[in-house]
Amino acid sequence: MHVTPYEKKDPMLLVPLYEHPADRPEDWELLIRAAPRLHSVVLNPDSGPGDAPDERFAVVAERLREAGVPVLGYADTDYGRRPHAAVVQDLLRHRDWYATDGAFLDQAAAGPEFLAHYGRLGVAARAAGARTVVLNHGVHPHPGYAELADLLVTFEGPWDAYRDAAAVPPWTADHPAQRFCHLVYAVPPGAPASLAEQLASQRGAGVHCAVPGTGAHPWGTLPYALEAAG
Repeated sequence: MHVTPYEKKDPMLLVPLYEHPADRPEDWELLIRAAPRLHSVVLNPDSGPGDAPDERFAVVAERLREAGVPVLGYADTDYGRRPHAAVVQDLLRHRDWYATDGAFLDQAAAGPEFLAHYGRLGVAARAAGARTVVLNHGVHPHPGYAELADLLVTFEGPWDAYRDAAAVPPWTADHPAQRFCHLVYAVPPGAPASLAEQLASQRGAGVHCAVPGTGAHPWGTLPYALEAAG
């Protein structure tokens, strides 16, 4: 199994910024300036790579890579229902159009019955050039998934649910914190950015992102930690 070498021990930010660079250029500039704090950035032009390359996304992807930030191509797996070939096509387009060096497999299934399916997707992602593979389960999955990816997203949801989240499964203690990520949205202005980071650390997640965005499109906003720095 491939495991990305993490040299930094402080909590890092994985940022899924699902906004077009032409619409929010200042946010992308802030991301690039914040490169030392970033674990990676998810590139998602159109719920995936889209039907044709977009030069604006290609430019920001290149600048992030030059700054040393892994760029993850977004692909929806629809909880194991989306055909293998369709997911792989998305990853290949990300590679060919945006030179992504990682894969963010969204809506990943969590049950043991899909382990073989995601194992094949992981192999295909590596073959497509991904040095970092992220599975976004949004919950703690079967422990077997830890052998298939570099990073597991084990929480995605609103702040209220995160604040009161249940205990972390014991099996996670067998892996370093840098193998787990928490994505939190609808974080109110009164909740300091440091609190979300503290909760992630206490729950064994060395990678996180906490944003104010709400509704059906919460990932159009930057994490508080970067907004404060900007």
